[in-house]
Amino acid sequence: MSTELAPTVGIKPMAAIYLRVSTKDQAGRGGEAEGFSIPAQREACLRKAESLGAVVVAEFVDAGESARSANRPELQKMLAFIKEHRLGYVIVHKVDRLARNRVDDVEINLQLKAAGAQLVSCSESIDETPSGMLMHGIMSSIAEFYSRNLANESKKGARQKAKNGGTPSMAPFGYLNTRERTAEGREVKTVSLDPDRAHWVTWIFEQYASGRWTVSQIRDHLIAAGVTTVQRPGRPSRPIAFSHVDNILKNRYYVGVVRYEGVEYPGKHQALVTEELFAAADRVRKHRRQSGEKPRVHNHYLKGTVYCGNCGEPLTFEQSRNARGNLYDYFYCLGRQGHKNGCQFRAIQAHHLEELVERHWATITRGATAVEQIRTIVTEHIEKAFADTEGKAASARSALDELDRRSQKLLQAHYADAISINDLKREQASIAANRAEIEAEMSQASVSEDQITKALDYCCELLADAQQHYLQANEQQRRDLNQSTFEHVYISDDEVVGSDLKPVFRRLLSDSLPTELASERSGEQTRNVRTPDLYVVPDVDGTAHRGELALGADLPSRARRRSPWERLGANLRLERPWGALPWERKNPGPVKDRGSNVSTLVAPTRLELVTSGL
Repeated sequence: MSTELAPTVGIKPMAAIYLRVSTKDQAGRGGEAEGFSIPAQREACLRKAESLGAVVVAEFVDAGESARSANRPELQKMLAFIKEHRLGYVIVHKVDRLARNRVDDVEINLQLKAAGAQLVSCSESIDETPSGMLMHGIMSSIAEFYSRNLANESKKGARQKAKNGGTPSMAPFGYLNTRERTAEGREVKTVSLDPDRAHWVTWIFEQYASGRWTVSQIRDHLIAAGVTTVQRPGRPSRPIAFSHVDNILKNRYYVGVVRYEGVEYPGKHQALVTEELFAAADRVRKHRRQSGEKPRVHNHYLKGTVYCGNCGEPLTFEQSRNARGNLYDYFYCLGRQGHKNGCQFRAIQAHHLEELVERHWATITRGATAVEQIRTIVTEHIEKAFADTEGKAASARSALDELDRRSQKLLQAHYADAISINDLKREQASIAANRAEIEAEMSQASVSEDQITKALDYCCELLADAQQHYLQANEQQRRDLNQSTFEHVYISDDEVVGSDLKPVFRRLLSDSLPTELASERSGEQTRNVRTPDLYVVPDVDGTAHRGELALGADLPSRARRRSPWERLGANLRLERPWGALPWERKNPGPVKDRGSNVSTLVAPTRLELVTSGL
């Protein structure tokens, strides 16, 4: 801030005073408008001006500005002012108020001399004499040393605080910087949960990890709910921004760690999300970055569900207006756009695609009798599997404790300079991934038999009359049903040519469900199948070759299929009733998990969402 006073006419020289404090906290300390330092500096400068017989005609105040840089607003205003008005003096409380960098100190003094002004310090004897210039140089060097040493000591203190689990910076959204009094009577700075915002952090991660919300949609919901940032000195409370939500989703502080200089330390603050939830949100972020599926201006409830059966790329929604002004809704293939892969998929009108998906829901409708058989098989498996639940939970807890010990050993090795910072970061990333997997196992072990049974009831109720549930649902419910039941629905030649079911429904609809569950209980690992193996079928002479997608020789191809509604023997034949898709024959793909266990029958797919259409 600057205050210009009326110039004095007469023989008294004119002077300007420059005042500065380094932080906003100093500027408002004690609840005062200017804190304590600024008024004290002003009083000393006015006394010095009076002793010089000068009249102060302007005042420039930088509140909360570091002197390590000369790019301070009020300093630059002062330098411009003295060029325009011939002043006799520029008065500061100490030299370090003006600069804590020798280069800046020299440049500022050259500008003062060019304008005919003399720098005066209230606390140091500096003038144009040789001894005064020597004192000025010494004090400038001391100021620079103090600044650099203070920065080094501050960094050292922040590093030690992070090692001890403290938070060396402002607490992020969902937390508050607070003070507590110890048993010894000392007051310490700490971090506590923000009662108004902490629950929103968990909500943000849960919604984003579900795959149904984008960052923009989360931001809009928070704004509509009136959620704002915490008001800080010099920074008013503001609505949540897109970048703020994005930074929250990337901040591992919320899993209970403190990151400083690239190293993660176990934090003392309360975690708001688990490693499992953080990893799930991170997977959604990576998937969206790779697939490019982001709702923008135009949105449709089938986006993210329908894919091209020719090339495997997503179908995206668009609206166009003809010469008469009529608006048309249609889907087109992202692979064909820009001729990226030579796909020849034609655009399909949205209402026709909606009808195709509606009819496709009949393929997973099983009827009451078949669903009751599925319920009986799974219920018997649940009863047998839960006998070993406590043992699995104890094993998971033991593995988690071992990871904690391994993390502590790594940190101790880093402190002793036994491993490099890059090796430490790599190992910590590996530990975080392992911890997420183990937490997932623990959360699965903590799922009660009643919860699994309830989720099974939801699934069975849907499968008993799936198409009717879908037809009766609104657009939002249809989005939830599609994304809870299908990974992808493939479209080609104006028809549904295949789909990928979610693991839980793939398992429930498999004819080999009893065998698979029995194998799972016995510990046999038969669920991971390489997709190239699914393309091996025998020739007439019995030799194997790669061809149609198959689990056996009897898988009907599109040409051999006798009826579109005939019963198929295995879940893969349910997903690929016409055989392998064109892009699958060209590129079989990586390892895929073709099943799930009793726990993933519930949590990962959030089966309760299925009830939105019931």
